[in-house]
Amino acid sequence: MTTRTRLLLALAALALTVTYVLPLWHIALEAPQYPEGLGLYISIDGVTGQNPHDLQSLNGLNHYIGMHKIVPEEIPELRFLPVAIGVLTALGLLAAAIGRRWALTTYAAVLVAGALAGLADFWWWGYRYGHELDPRAAIRVPGMTYQPPLIGSKQLLNITAHSWPASGGWILTIAVTVVVLLTYLAWRRPRPVTA
Repeated sequence: MTTRTRLLLALAALALTVTYVLPLWHIALEAPQYPEGLGLYISIDGVTGQNPHDLQSLNGLNHYIGMHKIVPEEIPELRFLPVAIGVLTALGLLAAAIGRRWALTTYAAVLVAGALAGLADFWWWGYRYGHELDPRAAIRVPGMTYQPPLIGSKQLLNITAHSWPASGGWILTIAVTVVVLLTYLAWRRPRPVTA
């Protein structure tokens, strides 16, 4: 790897640490009964309301339609994500220190696999919350499920759900993209000829 590639790799790895302070994801709900809107911010170690009482309001709404209560302390991913981000950061810095293409390629593969696994887990989390409904719920619509979109917007009865990366998620996306681009460019560059 060139010095510039190693520096950019180290910076991309360090950029992952912003997820310790910035939220990864934002889910917002628009509905006539909530003119100010409701929302959640998902961080690597918690789930908080967009506004002070949003999590409580969403849990109340979820109760009526039979969805599980969102209890951040009971979500196992929020316990190991801080460790996973720390390991990914350390691996990126190690790959930059090694300075070889195989180290960069290995790190890129681990990083992309981790990002895809995170998205798949988030989709599965949304699927379970939206499909595993209490049959004794006060409001039941035959055939209706309430899975929020993974990315984008979706109409759920009279509620429009929006799901997008938050600031930490966008920085994470940029960091992964930089590492993949560095890997691509490193393999396009011809190896130096040794005598």
